Amino acid sequence: MPYSGSCHCGALHYSCNTAPEQVMTCNCSICRRKGAVLHFVSPDQVHLSADPSALGTYRFNNHIIAHHFCRICGIAPWATGTRPDGGRSIAINLRSSDLDFAALPVHAFDGAAI
Repeated sequence: MPYSGSCHCGALHYSCNTAPEQVMTCNCSICRRKGAVLHFVSPDQVHLSADPSALGTYRFNNHIIAHHFCRICGIAPWATGTRPDGGRSIAINLRSSDLDFAALPVHAFDGAAI
């Protein structure tokens, strides 16, 4: 089931053609503060659209993950990065989507331990 989402003002938007079978939460310092509920997809499964003047990026720690946010409304709908196998990955924050994910199994990742 495809789903879509955006930041609050709509300057950053995405559509994904793969529905999650589970979601991931992370207790690292940024995901914990954002309250992120994540669905990881490959770049060919999602279409990202952003007003270039609204797109902000924040990197921390080892700078592997680019946390993207809207400079207008502050919402962070996705992050991009590299998987351990070297492939590209996009983490969609499902809290910015139109998808009802409450019934999906949750994998709790211990990002604070990294």
